[in-house]
Amino acid sequence: MGKRRYLALWFPFLPIDRLRIARPDLWAQGEGPAVVVEQVRGAMRLATLDADALALGLTPGMTLADARAREPELRVFDADPHGDQDWLERLCDGCARYTPVAALDSPFGLMLDISGCAHLWGGEDMLAREATERLERHGMRVRHALAGTAEGAHALCRFPVGAAADEDAALRRLPVEALRLEDESAVALRRAGLRTVGDLAARPAAVLASRFGEEAVDALNNLLGLGRRPLAPRRSRPAIRIERRFAEPMGSTAFALRTLEEMAAEAGERLSERGQGGRRFEALFFRSDGLAFPLRVETSLPVRDAPAIMRLVQERIDALSDPLDPGFGFDMLRLAVQRAEPMAPTQLALEGGEARREESVAALVDRLSIRAGRARIQRLHPKDSHVPEQAQLALPAVESRAPMNWPQEGEEGEPPMRPLHLFDPPQPIDVVAEVPDGPPHRFRWRKALHEVTRYEGPERIAPPWWTARDGALEGESVGLTRDYYRVEDARGRRYWIFRNGLYGAEAEHPGWYIHGLFA
Repeated sequence: MGKRRYLALWFPFLPIDRLRIARPDLWAQGEGPAVVVEQVRGAMRLATLDADALALGLTPGMTLADARAREPELRVFDADPHGDQDWLERLCDGCARYTPVAALDSPFGLMLDISGCAHLWGGEDMLAREATERLERHGMRVRHALAGTAEGAHALCRFPVGAAADEDAALRRLPVEALRLEDESAVALRRAGLRTVGDLAARPAAVLASRFGEEAVDALNNLLGLGRRPLAPRRSRPAIRIERRFAEPMGSTAFALRTLEEMAAEAGERLSERGQGGRRFEALFFRSDGLAFPLRVETSLPVRDAPAIMRLVQERIDALSDPLDPGFGFDMLRLAVQRAEPMAPTQLALEGGEARREESVAALVDRLSIRAGRARIQRLHPKDSHVPEQAQLALPAVESRAPMNWPQEGEEGEPPMRPLHLFDPPQPIDVVAEVPDGPPHRFRWRKALHEVTRYEGPERIAPPWWTARDGALEGESVGLTRDYYRVEDARGRRYWIFRNGLYGAEAEHPGWYIHGLFA
């Protein structure tokens, strides 16, 4: 296995830089020191400071009142962790132009595994320079570092050590805070006279482990390359990936979509050669400012038809709250087939047939799932459970599973054993019975009195043996034994009701509930 190399990118002022780029109107009245604040234990404290604020002696964690006392003209912005995370993820997607293995490196950092990729850019230094210059041109202040381990690149990026003979010497000059241990552990190391990584490396591992814990030894080994911690990329390796690079950034979204349709046709040809169809597609629009905008679509059935894929992409674009903004232009497009499955050829009947109807329903489900949201359109799947409310699962419709037959209940021609509609949770009712553990004679539901003319039961459903008998109806399991009755009132309406708990054995006064309605 070849030697691995990592490039760490750190954006120390990311929240403020993001506001400068996304909200230039906030700086319309001129520049000045800026900070981002968040509420900590009832007080507003500084979370992120720009270079001007740091030059004034302000520090993270300082209260806003103290900071304003020092600098009355301070620009103050509320923290937006979700906006910062979304921005960082777009930057991570944009770095996919350099390597397929790019991961988030909190806080405000990215980690790129550039093993085997650097030669495409003329070497590691040229790759790092191209990445940082691209980001800096558009307002992102960034630091970078290269190392043979992800931990080493992370530490060198955040704790510059100046010129060193080699990488190992630079790592050993790092402070113990670079190990990312708990604050108490770092203080204990310094009190013991161990101030640098080299001081720790000179001590026996067994002594360090006995005094400061195994975490310190593991962090030291990972930093120096003696251990290995796999990097978790933000995106998994796709089944098929197609790219288009442009000599000049293009500012037309319509032209980008036409290019994407050509790429979808090429992906369909590759899938056809494999006898497969795609279930999950992702289009990445790389902007020249380093950001990338992903568009993801899923299908209920495997597809490889370019017009069908593009219809879903257009639906996704139409459903965006913010339009697909090319900014300074797109300089690269990538289409990835994230999930592919076998797709057998089908022969349709002359007048349509079952296959045609299935494809039409699947196309409708796909469009509705994109418009309304992936989790809004659901499909019921049977589950092997005797508990009524657990006998099916409601899953997103685009996550179609292998077909399963619903269990057949009762004999042919007989009324169904289970109602078409279940209440979740079951609704309480007042019941009158001749004896406490007998069948119902009348019940009151939603302020209406129902006289029972016919009943069938009881059907006893006991709770799973591994659940506690707490009587909870809204949990995932039956708390008490249930006696179910199928009843019909004087107006011919049929209900599915049950007594919750065995009289005397499990409950002194068992409650009654209506669980479902028959057609």
